[in-house]
Amino acid sequence: MSEKELGKKWDRCLADGAIKLGTGLGLGIVFSVLFFKRHTWPISFGSGTGLGMAYANCQNDLRSFYMQHSSEKEQ
Repeated sequence: MSEKELGKKWDRCLADGAIKLGTGLGLGIVFSVLFFKRHTWPISFGSGTGLGMAYANCQNDLRSFYMQHSSEKEQ
């Protein structure tokens, strides 16, 4: 993997993380205000879920170079 490809993957990971963190944070705030009487745990849960999803996506994206797909195994 070239340095340019790795840089693009890291850029995608950071952008995905920012989007998912912001979405989780926003949904956590909305649920906290509307349904849970302004407790803070929905905000933490939403942010953590967003970061966890971004981490899993980034991990899969960075490992995809080293993994062999099933269609390539048969050939």
